[in-house]
Formats: sequence, structure tokens, C-alpha cells
Amino acid sequence: MSETFQELADIPKDFVREGTLFIRRCTKPDKREFIKISQAVGMGFLVMGAIGYFVKLIHIPVNQVLVGGA
Repeated sequence: MSETFQELADIPKDFVREGTLFIRRCTKPDKREFIKISQAVGMGFLVMGAIGYFVKLIHIPVNQVLVGGA
């Protein structure tokens, strides 16, 4: 019983310890790295937007034909 309780008590301690180690290792990105990340995210937005636009462009006319323009 005591061993099980000790294992349960260690879980939050381990979480806090690992979290503080992670935060200490994190660094703020420099300007070049930030620009690279921003470009990647921007390209992702553009690609996903284009895919969504083309799906809607194809889906709406096909849906109108199938449903009959209700």
C-alpha cells in the first residue's frame, strides 16, 4: 500500500522536474529562425486555403447536380 502511494506521489514530482528541465533548455528563436518558421506557417496557410477553395469549388456544383438545387 505504501509503495503504491509513493509511486502516485512521485508522478507530480517527476512532471514538475521534467517540466522545469524543458523550460530551462528552451531558447528564444533568433530573427532568422523566426522568419523561417513564419514562412513555413504562411505557406501552410496558403496551401490549406487553396485546397479548401478547390474542394469547395468542385463540391458545390457537384452537390447542386446531385441534390437538384434544393
